[in-house]
Amino acid sequence: MTSPLRAGFCVLQTGTSNRGIESRPHMPKDVILTPEGLKKLKDELELLSTEKRREVAQRIKEAREFGDISENSEYDDAKNEQAMVESRIAQLQEKVRMATVIQAKDLSTDVVQVGSVVHVKDEKTGKSVKYTIVGSAEAKPDEYKLSNESPVGRALLGHKRNDTVAVKVPRGPARKLKITKIDVGLE
Repeated sequence: MTSPLRAGFCVLQTGTSNRGIESRPHMPKDVILTPEGLKKLKDELELLSTEKRREVAQRIKEAREFGDISENSEYDDAKNEQAMVESRIAQLQEKVRMATVIQAKDLSTDVVQVGSVVHVKDEKTGKSVKYTIVGSAEAKPDEYKLSNESPVGRALLGHKRNDTVAVKVPRGPARKLKITKIDVGLE
């Protein structure tokens, strides 16, 4: 399998939680986005930073007016919502700051990479499917947008037209997918 750098795109990394294991080093996580994905993240960040913050602040203010905040469930709910909004804002800011945006001009139809639209045919069933390979932040399997970290996405990366890749599945033998066509998936 070809590494992301050999596949023709650059990857920046950001830290992720190590699930409470203090002795292990901070594990990096790739943040790869299409221009559309970056715009969506920035739009959500803008909404949360302006309108949602004001709404929550207003709810806290109104809840304080009910009196004793130690027994005030409206106040507790508003403070919890504020914490969730601020946490999401911090996550989005980190993703935007560390994102590598892939551009259509940097992609080719020679090899599968993030941003490619890959036409594959299941060799067992004969069914043809078209997948768009995206970064994990943009993955939507129900729309056939597969993460570069998913089993199918990872298996396809770095391969060329007419290659057959084996994808491990939870039960049964590996699925064999033949790449029939590679397109650039960005406008």
